[in-house]
Amino acid sequence: MNIELTNKQFRRLLDLVYIGNWVINSIRGGDRITDYDEVESKLFGECLKNRMEVLVDIADGRPVPSRAFVEGGIHEAIMDYEDSVFFEILAEELARRDIQMEGLSEGDAEEVNRRINEYISEFEKNGIDNIIVNM
Repeated sequence: MNIELTNKQFRRLLDLVYIGNWVINSIRGGDRITDYDEVESKLFGECLKNRMEVLVDIADGRPVPSRAFVEGGIHEAIMDYEDSVFFEILAEELARRDIQMEGLSEGDAEEVNRRINEYISEFEKNGIDNIIVNM
């Protein structure tokens, strides 16, 4: 298979592959899905052929994302995504908890969404500063 990409498109593909592999493998510890590591390595190896050497290092004889790549802002994109997902899930869980505690129907999508949006607004203003956990 051959795919022709501009340098800019290839650079964006590297970002996507790195992020995808991070999502799949970062929490797996020693139980990584190596197929994804191999695809990442193959693509980063192409950097050596395309005057993008700064983006690749060699570790254990195989191409890997370089320190410059990893520290170049890609993790900020991952963290932004993780923050967004965290707050969306937390808002929905809290909204559903509130509805259940009040004996209302969780099937009322309009009410669930209204409460989710209230929590999202709160998180946008204050993050988690106003969350209190009673144990």
